[in-house]
Parts: sequence; structure tokens; C-alpha cells
Amino acid sequence: MDAPSDLVRRLRDRLAETGYTIDGVRERLGDPAASALAREEIVPAMRATRDGDPLATLIRLWWLGAPVSMAAADLPLFDLIDAGLLVRLGDTVQATVHLQPWDTGADRPAWVVSDRKVRPGDPSLRPDHVVGAGGASANLAQLAWTGPVGRALDLGTGCGVQVLHLAGRAGEVVATDVNRRALRLARLSWGLSDVTGVDAREGSMYDPVEGERFDLVVSNPPFVISPAARYSYRESGFRADEFCRDLVRGTPRHLAPGGHARFLANWLHVKGEDWQDRVGGWLEETGCDGWVVQRDVQDPAEYVELWLRDSAEHGTSAYRERYDEWLAWLESMDVTGVGFGWIVLHDSGSLNPVVRVEELTQQVELPVGAQVEDVLRAVATAHRMSGDDLLDTPLAVAEGLVEERIGPPGADHPERILLRQSRGLRRTAVVGTVEAALAGVVDGDLPARPLLAAIAELTGEDEAALVERAPAALRSLVAEGFLRVPGPR
Repeated sequence: MDAPSDLVRRLRDRLAETGYTIDGVRERLGDPAASALAREEIVPAMRATRDGDPLATLIRLWWLGAPVSMAAADLPLFDLIDAGLLVRLGDTVQATVHLQPWDTGADRPAWVVSDRKVRPGDPSLRPDHVVGAGGASANLAQLAWTGPVGRALDLGTGCGVQVLHLAGRAGEVVATDVNRRALRLARLSWGLSDVTGVDAREGSMYDPVEGERFDLVVSNPPFVISPAARYSYRESGFRADEFCRDLVRGTPRHLAPGGHARFLANWLHVKGEDWQDRVGGWLEETGCDGWVVQRDVQDPAEYVELWLRDSAEHGTSAYRERYDEWLAWLESMDVTGVGFGWIVLHDSGSLNPVVRVEELTQQVELPVGAQVEDVLRAVATAHRMSGDDLLDTPLAVAEGLVEERIGPPGADHPERILLRQSRGLRRTAVVGTVEAALAGVVDGDLPARPLLAAIAELTGEDEAALVERAPAALRSLVAEGFLRVPGPR
């Protein structure tokens, strides 16, 4: 599948001319069929494309994987067959790869080449299967958003989708993968998307870039926790979650000063152990500022079912045996669940690095990567300020902060008071009346100490007691971005 550059250019031109883009496909299919396709249900899309117009033919051929008439396919068919991208079946041709348009957020079309989508009833995956771009790819791209950087590394590039997002933002891009076949398909993705100059290298973990440093490292690694490494795109062969642990531990020596790393990851929840201590311990050994966010957690059965469906093994003769083997293996390690989320590292140069580990299940403002530096700065500020600093430094409320009071209608006092961020990470904090009162009056001019004195006088509470307990509450509100320390005016 090493297509000549001239063939790649001709195919790219034909895809663009026909409107085989994200917007073009969505418009051609219509909302119901496009939504169904996002759920991997192809029947509505097959129905929507049966007229056989040029765009419908491309959708059937490259996205749905259906045979199409050679007469209807206005493409350099014989060259594509010679390159191994199509196979002839009588008077029809069928794609050997999945070729889908992709939205990079830039003002240029892009396409991603991978192995064909696996669906129930398909043959077993090959061990070097190359998975296509999807929700996880989009999540990492949002997390990895930064301003311009010098050198960027996409570790475990797969179909090459993250490089499409890095192009134009990084002066130099290195992409690695343990799967040689993945690199071949990634080169097709880059060629079709008119991305040049990518330094592609074969190898595991950081082996291909030993001794090198980068301003940004991104990775959607083979993080799936399983008893056997059957598919290189998702399983590493490391025991349990040790691949993600070792990835985190090995990252600092490959970050340039001020550099960032942003990964997707899985980690275990083990009986008698706090998952936050487990994953936080990985980061505390790095000497970097860090941020871990758990977006979802699945019980062992849910987790196994997810990945057996991913490889189209549901309903096969081996399904029950593999399901039982996987569950027994997790049970042998006292696993109660598996967490999924992201890990951020920043080589800030601080001698007193900070690490925050939390769970965020709500929708957040995108791109989340644009908020990373503010999050780490807030955590570091709260961590490094003394109690007196917190009381004597003017604070201000974050932009978009709202207060909600919950209780029966007409009640004199609410049962709960919530501070809610309407922007950014959209966190929610349950606070007391004093914290709510402070949030209502801090304006970046007066520090908390005299404001607490005024609040004590109004409420009849003991001023000394308020001042004593206020720093802990203020530290949490600053760390989580509800309150901020204004910069110089």
C-alpha cells in the first residue's frame, strides 16, 4: 500500500472535487443517516447513497466498504488496484482500506487512511490491524491543542491522525509506531492531506527518539489492559496498566524545558487502593507539574465487553472463553474497575512541582488543551500560597461563575449553595454561606481578611473562627478555578 505520490495527488484532487469532505458527506447523507453512521450503523447511509451519484459512490466505496460499479467510480481504478488500495471483483471494485474525511479545525481538507471498519460478522482482525480515527482521536486533538511549538512527537501515531492536527502548529513533527504497517497507512493519510516533512520512525515507546527532546509530546497509546497482546493498536504486552505508568515515567527525559506532554490512558481501580494515589504516584516521580482527569470508569465486565465488541468478537465461538479468561485475570489482581481519562505533564522547571488528580464527567469547554496552562497555574498558585497569603491577597471571581441556591420554595435558608462555572471545565463546588458571601464580594481590590470581618459582623459569627477556617476553603476554590489571583494592572 505504498501509493506513488502522483497517484496520491490525483486521488486527493478527486476527493476534493467530488466533495468527499466532512461537510460534504454530512450534507449528502442527511442528519439521520449521518448520526446513524456515527453509531456505526450503516443501513441508513447505504439507503441514502443508492442513487449512485459521484459523491454517493465515494461514500459507499471508501467509508461504507461496499463494492461499487467500476463504471460508476470516476477514479484511477487500475492504478489504485496496483497500489493495493482497491481490489477488483468482477465488474465492481471494493476498497481494501477505510478512507474517511477528517476535520482538523484548519481551513484545509484532510483524510485519514486505516484498515476497514470491523463490524459483526467480519473476519478476525489481523494482529497489525490499523484502527481508524474516532472519538478518542478527537478527544486527544482537543487536549493536545496548544499554540505554536518547535518540535512535536506523536508517539504511537497509528493512522497518523494526530499529525494532521500538529501540522501547521509544529515546526518539526516526529511520528513513531511499533507497527510498520501503521506507518505505511499514516504516510497515505499525510500525503492525501498534503502534509509533508513528517519524520516517521518505527519502534516501541521512546526507543526511536532516545536522547531527543520535544516541546510537545502527544499519544493515544495502546492502553487497553488485557491478559494478552493480540492487537498492536490497543495492547502493549505490558502487565496491567504498567505501559501507561512507564510512559509517564519515561516522558520527562524527552521534554524540552517548558515542554508539555498530553496522553490518553487507562488505569486500574484495585480493591483497598485509591485510584488517585495510584495514578498520582506515577506523576509525582516525574518532577513535572501534572494533571490527571478521569472521564469515565467501567466495571470489569463492562470493560471486557467494550473491547471484545471493538474487535468484533461478540457472537463468535471464542467470545465466552475470552470473556471468562479476561475477567478471571482482572479478578486475580483484585480489580474493581478501569478508569479512562487524560494525563498532562509540564516541565515547568519548578523545584516544587504540583500534581492534581480529579474526576470530571461533565461536558467541558473545547478545546480543553487551551485551558491546561491555566489549570496548572491555578493549582500551583493555591499550593504555594500560605494561609496568610490567601487571606491578604486580593482575589477575584472567575469569569462566568454563577451561584445556585437549592431548597424548598419560600425557605429562609437554602439546603445547599453551589458555585458553578459556566465556562471552562464547568466544575461545581458545594460551599457554605461564608464562602458564598466571599465569592459575592471579592473584586480583585480588597483581600479576604477585611471582607471576613465584615461578613462576621453581618452574620453574627465569630471573626477569629472564620479567619481560621477560611484559608482551606480559599485554597480549594483557587486551585479549582472558582477564584483567581488577578495579575498586575
